[in-house]
Amino acid sequence: MVLNYIWIAFFVTGFAVAILKLIVSGDTQIFNSIIGSVFSSAKTGFEVSLGLTGALALWMGLLKIGERGGVVTILGKLVAPLFRKLFPGLPQGHPAYGSMILNISANMLGLDNAATPMGLKAMKEMQEINTDKETATNAQIMFLTLNAAGLTIIPVSIIVYRTQFGAANPADIFIPILISTFASLFTGMVSVSVIQRINLFDRVILAYMGGFAAVIGGMIYYFSSLPKEEIAQISTFAANFILISIIMLFITLAAVRKVNVYDAFVEGAKEGFGVAIKIIPFLVAILVAIGVFRASGAMDYLVAGIAKLFSLFGIDTQFTEALPVALMKPLSGNGARGLMIDAMTIHGADSFIGRLACAMQGTTDTTFYIAAVYFGSVGIKNARHMIGCSLLADLAGFTTAIIMAYLFFN
Repeated sequence: MVLNYIWIAFFVTGFAVAILKLIVSGDTQIFNSIIGSVFSSAKTGFEVSLGLTGALALWMGLLKIGERGGVVTILGKLVAPLFRKLFPGLPQGHPAYGSMILNISANMLGLDNAATPMGLKAMKEMQEINTDKETATNAQIMFLTLNAAGLTIIPVSIIVYRTQFGAANPADIFIPILISTFASLFTGMVSVSVIQRINLFDRVILAYMGGFAAVIGGMIYYFSSLPKEEIAQISTFAANFILISIIMLFITLAAVRKVNVYDAFVEGAKEGFGVAIKIIPFLVAILVAIGVFRASGAMDYLVAGIAKLFSLFGIDTQFTEALPVALMKPLSGNGARGLMIDAMTIHGADSFIGRLACAMQGTTDTTFYIAAVYFGSVGIKNARHMIGCSLLADLAGFTTAIIMAYLFFN
């Protein structure tokens, strides 16, 4: 429903701006530009989707090997002690713990198809002990805020899109996204904990959060101390090394557990092929709408207005070209993806704007979509503080993504 309104808004706003241009300046070519953009955007959407097939098949195959090899289960065991402290309202041993841990673990690996059913199951299990069936419990709010923060260890889809657009090194956004998504998760976790009066000074919570903060802080300190010309080189090497190590870990674990690695890869690759085909109509639809919005000049006015606001405070405004992705992401993942592709199409995959748009896309998840799907699945109407805490996490993630882009790519 949200995407429906966004889609209409792009068309209506673009058409309205075109009419105003025609009236004010007599620009009769504006509609030629819009129609040309409609057809070129549709072509781009189809070509991008088709080009994603190979890369998606590869990564979905590798992730299926990891899933069969028990990586999700291992991650679940690693975060289980923290979860028991963050959900004090849930009874010890409640079945929702297992579903939540598997959901978050699957999201961390980018296994969306596996993560959603587990998440819905967790919501149903928590709803069974909810005394007010239309109001979200503390546990449900914490769970969905962690989901909306969008912690992803391997930003598969972003790397795939960057590959499609010819990035020199598609994985160079790996570390900036990792830092930004941790900032989002950290902020969401802390904000919910403060409102729900969860003891953040508990030894277990301090150990996990302190460990996360130390790793991220150490990475930022290390890279900020390097000469600019070395940052990209070292971060690219580190990203590639980490990714290939994770792939080898997936394969090794699967082999040790006597999983048929080849069959698992083929099964996952088939799913990747299906995903690539399914996204064609969605990508064409959103890119055509964005094309109308941009060709009319509405996008330029929006970016110029945002840039003017920041310039009043003496802030560098180079990053504002990528801000539409951040503004769209809490509302629609498909819409934000379209804007990311638009940024790479206009500015290039290896441009500052192209990389920042990718970092923003990979930093958080779609807050309002998650709230609608998960709360809707159990009939909850009162989300309480979930939306506010999730949007705060989004803000922290996007702000960190901007800072990381200036550090790594400017």
